[in-house]
Order: sequence, then C-alpha cells, then structure tokens
Amino acid sequence: MKISSILSIFPLATIATCFPATQTENDQLDEIPYGAFPDPSESFVLYPTPAPGVTPDTTIDLAQVGHAVVINHCKFPVYIWSVGSSIKPMVTTPSQGRYSETFHRDVGSGGIAIKISTKHDGLLTSSPLTIFAYNLAANGQVWYDLSDVFGDPFKGHRVSLSPASPEINWVDGIPRQGSAVRVRSAASDLVLTLC
Repeated sequence: MKISSILSIFPLATIATCFPATQTENDQLDEIPYGAFPDPSESFVLYPTPAPGVTPDTTIDLAQVGHAVVINHCKFPVYIWSVGSSIKPMVTTPSQGRYSETFHRDVGSGGIAIKISTKHDGLLTSSPLTIFAYNLAANGQVWYDLSDVFGDPFKGHRVSLSPASPEINWVDGIPRQGSAVRVRSAASDLVLTLC
C-alpha cells in the first residue's frame, strides 16, 4: 500500500502519537516508534475524504480557532506534555486544575499529541499514558482521537472527551475500542475531563 493511501485513511494526528520519548545517556530525547496505526482487528471510525476535485479552503482564521482543554477532577495531579515535532516542557496540572492550548498546526509531525500521565516522569519511563491527539486541518476542521498506551493511567476513574459524536466516555477509565477518530469544526473547544 502506498504511503499516500495510508495517509488518506488515517489523519496525521495519529502519527504524532507514534513516537514516545526516551532519555539517553547524553540527556537527549530519542524517538522510539510503538505503532500508531490501529491493529486491523480493532474497530475504528473512518470519516469520508473530500470528493475528488474539491479543493479545501487552505486558510485558517486563527481568531476563530478553539482549544484543546484538559480538566483534572482527580484527587491527584496529572502531568502533561504537548508533543509535535518537538516536546514542550511538562505542565503539572493539580487536582481541580486545568490545562489548555490553542489548536495549532505542526507541519513537521502532522499533528499534536497531548500526552497525560499520573507519574511525574511518565513520558520518559514509558508509564501508562492517555493521549489526546489532534490535527488542525487547513479547511478549518480538527481531527481528534483519544487513546491509551502502555496501560490505562486512569483505570477506575471516568474519562470523557466532548463534544464527540459518537461520544467518547470511558466510565471506568478504559477505552472500549481501538482508535475512534472524530472530526468537527476547529472553532469550538474540545474538553477532556479526567475523573
């Protein structure tokens, strides 16, 4: 299968989730792939691509772009890294705290992965992570997904991402299916609520 065929099936935000960071002896971050694409046996949602001959609007009005928001209702802090072609510094979000970033494009990676751990060094130690991935498309839409890797850091706690249709609501903190990609207008916020 050609890479162009794969990219037309899977939004590029998925690619941003395929490289967790590990620390080397030189204290630099190396990229280790762990498989971003869903297993063929898993169920996932595909949305139609634009009709042939349709040219999407390639301008984005940044004044009308929403935010990726994480609200921490857990009784413990969570640790967040925004990862694209580079890794932004860790943000500690305390109980009842909130993290927010404006949707933005990352040409180098194709998307952004907001990686969330319950461990302070979770990104560097391959601890269980919840990944809220998004890709701001040139036509003013945002493709997004929620998944766990290396385990389920919020097992036993509700995790929900809204708005989403169909809904993304993990009652016990465990995903019910494989990748479930959604798409909507980038003008509104997407809110991930933990616990």
